[in-house]
Amino acid sequence: MVAAKAMTHREVLEALSGLLLAMFVAMVSSTVVTNALPRIVADLEGTQTGYTWVVVATLLTMTATTPLWGKLADLYDKKILVQSALVIFTIGSLIAAFAPSMEVLIGARAVQGLGVGGLTALVQVVIASMVSPRERGRYSGYIGAVFALATVSGPLIGGVIVDSPLGWRGCFFVPIPIAALALVVLQRRLHLPRITRQVSIDWLGALLIVGGVSILLVWVSLAGQQYDWVSPVSGLLVAVGVLVIAGAIYVEGCVATEPVIPLRLFRDRTTVLATIASAMIGVAMFGSTVYLSQYFQLARGMSPTEAGLMSIAMVGGLLVTSIVTGRVISATGFWKRYLVAGALLTTVGFALLGTIDDTTSLWVIGGFMALIGLGIGATMQNLVLAVQNNTAQADMGAASATVAFFRSMGGAVGVSALGALLNHQVSDKLSEGLARLGIDASGQGDGSIPDITTLPAPVRDLYQQAFGEATGHLFLVAVPFAAIALLCILAIKEVPLRTTVDRDDEPVATPVTARAEAAEVAGSVEDTGSVEDARPAHAARYVPEEAGARRAAPVGHHRSSTGEDDPR
Repeated sequence: MVAAKAMTHREVLEALSGLLLAMFVAMVSSTVVTNALPRIVADLEGTQTGYTWVVVATLLTMTATTPLWGKLADLYDKKILVQSALVIFTIGSLIAAFAPSMEVLIGARAVQGLGVGGLTALVQVVIASMVSPRERGRYSGYIGAVFALATVSGPLIGGVIVDSPLGWRGCFFVPIPIAALALVVLQRRLHLPRITRQVSIDWLGALLIVGGVSILLVWVSLAGQQYDWVSPVSGLLVAVGVLVIAGAIYVEGCVATEPVIPLRLFRDRTTVLATIASAMIGVAMFGSTVYLSQYFQLARGMSPTEAGLMSIAMVGGLLVTSIVTGRVISATGFWKRYLVAGALLTTVGFALLGTIDDTTSLWVIGGFMALIGLGIGATMQNLVLAVQNNTAQADMGAASATVAFFRSMGGAVGVSALGALLNHQVSDKLSEGLARLGIDASGQGDGSIPDITTLPAPVRDLYQQAFGEATGHLFLVAVPFAAIALLCILAIKEVPLRTTVDRDDEPVATPVTARAEAAEVAGSVEDTGSVEDARPAHAARYVPEEAGARRAAPVGHHRSSTGEDDPR
């Protein structure tokens, strides 16, 4: 193996620029279409179920494939994987831009989700391979800033495009040139050491994980609409999904030599609690906030551009706390207090938004949204950081992807379940209101989303009232999930961030010739018959260090007399 030159701060920033562009593409793909969805559904003659599935399709494929992308990052060239995810995303965007029907659009969004899953998992993994957890908090602030920028600019850009001659189809063209720029920057600026070792991909485990998760997500998204929650169809889907997941657990724990989700990760308390907290945050955040744009347009009569402007309150809070907490955490090495404060603000914000209806002051709603933004900004990225701090570099891809996987799964479940709840409540309230007005309600409570501006004033008022009250109920339902996340975070034991890429107990390959490497192994372990038997497969790699830093200590040694990492 050949040693890679240590990356300077400037080189890290240059490589990070391409990664942040890729992250921006992943985030903006969802936000840019948010304010276009009501217009899309009306144009393609869709229903509330179709509205939900345009969002769920991306979340489903993103969730199901995130663990696989993460594991591939532990086995193959991370740079090629990021670029492949960008290409897949671009293909899905092109199909969506020319979609002639809701069915084609939903399928295209599923293809986009494959690429977004890769970008979501890989960006964090690549950054983890370049800098230590202590420094990573500093760079996580940049990720939070990009997340905020994509969140605030996406709805604004999407709203302007929808109101322009380009129409809603232009929203799917916007991310394509950004993805192309990210490809170029990554090709020129991202230089990572190559991993050279024999690999074995757990295809059976990956298939079972994807299949089991997909079945359960389909059940959640269709239950209450296509069939009852308690029905033979529900029972069959749940039973099959649980059996497939059980098979995946058996394969991952007892059969696979390179499991997609190594079960040993869950021996760590921090990983378990942070994963549960991420899933709960996903349910609360994605499941409720995704319908805010619909609330502003249908309950408050705003244009897509105006609805996009309303997101500034939430994103402003997210931008502030993501950058500030990232820098403070890097300076101190302590992170739990910011996670606790963030989860508390998120819970309070959801509880307050649970009181809104179609008459609530927009200034008040903006204040409530800002609280949620402050909480999410201090929570989401730092949960990943807490897990990475306890994870060996060889499992960094799988661990990072696992946290993202459960957060995305929580989001998909939240969007599906809360979307079904919204549809049910709006339909019931609308039918009751039309009956009071003496209007035939047949066909009005079927979940279709009309163009509000074309409705007679009394019917339009009913729609706005129904959507306003139902949206408030969604946030009330989200409160318990945010509270569970807070309890999990409180139970996490804080471990100060380490200042090295590798953990103390990780073996490090000597970046010289294979003969010298074999001699080193022979001198440090007993003869087991072969170098491969004597040395763990994941040890044969080189991890770049920051300028001036010492190499990670060999197995059985410590970096200091206290057994802790020397500060850099």
